[in-house]
Amino acid sequence: MKRLLSIAALAAALPFAANAAEGLSYNYVEGGYSASKSDIAPVNRDVDSDGWSIRGSAAFLPNFHAFGDYTRESVDNSPLDRDQWRLGVGYNHEVTPRTDLLTRVAYQKLDFGRGINADGYSVEVGARTALLPALEGYALAGYEDLDSGFDSEFYGRLGAQWKFNPNFGVAGDIKLIKGGDTQWFVGPRLTW
Repeated sequence: MKRLLSIAALAAALPFAANAAEGLSYNYVEGGYSASKSDIAPVNRDVDSDGWSIRGSAAFLPNFHAFGDYTRESVDNSPLDRDQWRLGVGYNHEVTPRTDLLTRVAYQKLDFGRGINADGYSVEVGARTALLPALEGYALAGYEDLDSGFDSEFYGRLGAQWKFNPNFGVAGDIKLIKGGDTQWFVGPRLTW
């Protein structure tokens, strides 16, 4: 935990000015509704849950950004909750005036309570683009490795944001994990 706090303090101390494609900002915070459907949970193979998530990103140094998210969901027909968080660093490389290539690595933790938990890492690569002045999207391919009996899996992540103005929009995201786990998110985003 001390190492994570050190990384967060370093990111906060650095100037928030990164080189990103026109119309793309790596400085944002968003929160909203999240839901999951799991066919690969270690206890029950058909688990649905829903709740809320908060996510954010902060640009530092040219082409780098720190990101993190936290999700809290209640598992349907169960006293268990699903808590998941991750903290990572990403690199964005402009390939056109409106498109960046992305590489991201993160430490993550998953906890269902009652001793059912895991931690590990994830790696993602993909692209993010300003499709229209008010619409941006991204596509990422990833791999996550968790301990404690959870399978390591490849996944795809698709997301988009509709901007009402330069600072406010609505974002959505879907993560499709090989083997049957699906995670959704939708909510407002504040960008600066």
